[in-house]
Amino acid sequence: MRAQFVLSEIGVGLRRNLTMTFAVVVSVALSLALFGGSLLMSDQVNTMKGYWYDKVNVSIFLCNKSDAESDPHCAKGAVTADQKKQILADLDKMSTVVQKVTYESADQAYKHYKEQFGDSPLASSLTPDQMQESYRIKLKDPEKYQVIATAFDGRDGVQSVQDQKGILDNLFGLLNGMNWAARAVMAMMLVVALMLIVNTVRVSAFSRRRETGIMRLVGASGFYIQAPFIMEAAVAGLIGGGVACGFLLIARYFIIDHGLALSEKLNLINFIGWDAVLTKLPLILATSLLMPALAAFFALRKYLKV
Repeated sequence: MRAQFVLSEIGVGLRRNLTMTFAVVVSVALSLALFGGSLLMSDQVNTMKGYWYDKVNVSIFLCNKSDAESDPHCAKGAVTADQKKQILADLDKMSTVVQKVTYESADQAYKHYKEQFGDSPLASSLTPDQMQESYRIKLKDPEKYQVIATAFDGRDGVQSVQDQKGILDNLFGLLNGMNWAARAVMAMMLVVALMLIVNTVRVSAFSRRRETGIMRLVGASGFYIQAPFIMEAAVAGLIGGGVACGFLLIARYFIIDHGLALSEKLNLINFIGWDAVLTKLPLILATSLLMPALAAFFALRKYLKV
């Protein structure tokens, strides 16, 4: 097969169906940009999980005098010194689960509250004796929260056991939901792109039916006839893949590093690096090349069969 003939036929096909080729490029670019974006979103969520779950604490809040009057969990009164010693001793026995235990007194809790919410109207009405003592527990495995909850929840002197991981799970659940929504839109765009590719290839084959008929008469093989159409679709898809890669690079540059500069404004978030973006580009380009080529191949098998 002469490469010059194939390349010339590709150029002819792209020029004859310029509008539909443009539609294929745009749809492939958008669908693969969403595909790459969903992959990067998954990486971002996993990076954030690794970063934040490592900082998760479980807090055992102890009953104070105010709780004894209003909270049914503290009906037996404020926590005693013996109860605090027993809680700490039990935590020391759980060395396989517990990495570190930090005690926070009511005065320390009041000081931290004033630092964080000093402008709140409620802050002026609070006193240190209304704040709760607590044990802040750093777990070796954040997934082992239930072990602490089972051991201490409902115990005398314990007002509640709270897990910060639950708050993070709600956030990550929202992010995962957004990611699945992006994947659903991506799937619809891929279907649209495939339909456009199939339609474009068939229109191109119909417009050159005389040439393909002559080639059949002179004994050309089916693959020899189909190759220019398949490569037309592959070239259009590859252009769309290149545009999608450009979208991802521009988005990473302007959203995280510059423009919106989220990396500077949201210092608490550990954003994915350029390496995560660059490793997705070969996959996007390969998909943009193979997907249209295979769609065109299967679309033409029946259409050009004699």
